[in-house]
Amino acid sequence: MNTVDTFSLLMSGFAEALTPVNLLWCLLGVVLGTAVGVLPGLGSSMAVALLLPLTFLLEPTAAFIMFAGIYYGGQFGGATTSILLNTPGQSSSIATAFEGHAMARRGRASQALAAAVIGSFVGGIVATTVVAFFAQRMVVLALGFGPAEYFALAVLAFVCTAAVVTSSPLRGITALGIGLTISVVGIDDQSGAIRLTLGVPQLLDGVSIVVITVGLLAVGEVLHTGFRPKRAAAGQLVASGTPWLGRADLRRSWKPWLRGTALGLPFGVIPAGGAEIPTFLSFGAEKALARRRGDSEFGRGAIEGVAGPEAANNATTATAMVPLLGLGLPTSATAAVMLAAFQQYGMQPGPLLFEQEGDLVWALLASMFIGTFLLLVINLPFAPLWARLLRLPQRHLFAGLMVFATVGVYSVKGSVFDVVLLFAVGVLGLLMRRYDIPVAPVLIGVILGPLAESELRRAMAASQGDVSILFDSGIAVGIYTILVAVVAVFAVKRVRDRRRSATPAAERRVDTV
Repeated sequence: MNTVDTFSLLMSGFAEALTPVNLLWCLLGVVLGTAVGVLPGLGSSMAVALLLPLTFLLEPTAAFIMFAGIYYGGQFGGATTSILLNTPGQSSSIATAFEGHAMARRGRASQALAAAVIGSFVGGIVATTVVAFFAQRMVVLALGFGPAEYFALAVLAFVCTAAVVTSSPLRGITALGIGLTISVVGIDDQSGAIRLTLGVPQLLDGVSIVVITVGLLAVGEVLHTGFRPKRAAAGQLVASGTPWLGRADLRRSWKPWLRGTALGLPFGVIPAGGAEIPTFLSFGAEKALARRRGDSEFGRGAIEGVAGPEAANNATTATAMVPLLGLGLPTSATAAVMLAAFQQYGMQPGPLLFEQEGDLVWALLASMFIGTFLLLVINLPFAPLWARLLRLPQRHLFAGLMVFATVGVYSVKGSVFDVVLLFAVGVLGLLMRRYDIPVAPVLIGVILGPLAESELRRAMAASQGDVSILFDSGIAVGIYTILVAVVAVFAVKRVRDRRRSATPAAERRVDTV
């Protein structure tokens, strides 16, 4: 199919999606998805799953247009509480919380929210364009990934997050070890062995990522702030400001938007952990580049740490439609629910879907453009309003955050034990902040640990224990080559920094003598 034919089919999709009724369904989906996305543990997948039975009253095109709106709204909704309350609505918003919340504490919550929503817009628009015009080529990329390639991606994420982007590689590796240890708690799916449960039956299912995320980031932050001897009032920390970014912010954001989009594009195609890997890689890349420039604000509220991950998040969201529509292969929980919806309507996604249900597919792709635009229009003007939440007195804000976190965790399984575990993880987060141990490697270890373990086992089983299978493909070798290059550049830079710091000290000693 050439570009002219693709453009013609896309225009016919817009004609269908822009009818008043379908436009209303898309708007409703974006609003509902954004609202649900801010709740810890309830992301876009939960929103689609809850609304699935209701959409059976709609005709298929309207139903899937609304699903697309929910998908985008849910992905961005988590950024709002990540920035304002340090409480990600879902795991793909974790990376945004680190610098986004630091910006909010400096009185730049509106700018952080604006950078996030514009980043989501840029990533969504670029990625949806790529999906529309290059879907068939991206399907070929997806088919090239096996266990060795997934394991290589996980190793790349581990090393970049733990050893490269943290101030102390030793502390970063320690934090990664904590995360990997938590990730293996429970019953091993393949061997049935019980691991690290300490005899507690409630841990047989493992520790929920929701408990870890909310405990380390939200509860840990509240406890850490509460134990400080001197605390500023919340009203003094935040000015609502304007949702528009100044020239300096735009100069610092436009490249991270593009880099984040480029990182997110391929990850939606491959089932390698959803949007978590590209968001963390984008965060790490922006931090490393800022450190190299010598003007890093990371740790104090760097807008690059918000712009890049959010662009990567929505780029991944869009390209996840490629394997879903072209192969019938869902690469995220939300895509899996949408696959069930296709089957409920008697349709089977795959290579023939574009021919058999072309009208629906192109209307769905067009609605992804519309949903991205609506996301920008709805959320950008409300950034100052959201930011005013932080003007609440600190004791009220933190009390509400603790209630919010507790209810969010309890609502996932209805388990009191999860609530107790939440506060235990919160104490761990307090101790990590007290001893300057980074949180990001713990989260990436918990999220990607199971993926790395399962893919390594699959590779070893296929090769009957031959380790060379891990380096037996061009894709895997390419990933490891990137990894070696990143580590080498980082090591050289650290040696140079040490020499520079040692030279003035030696000169001072000479002057003293």
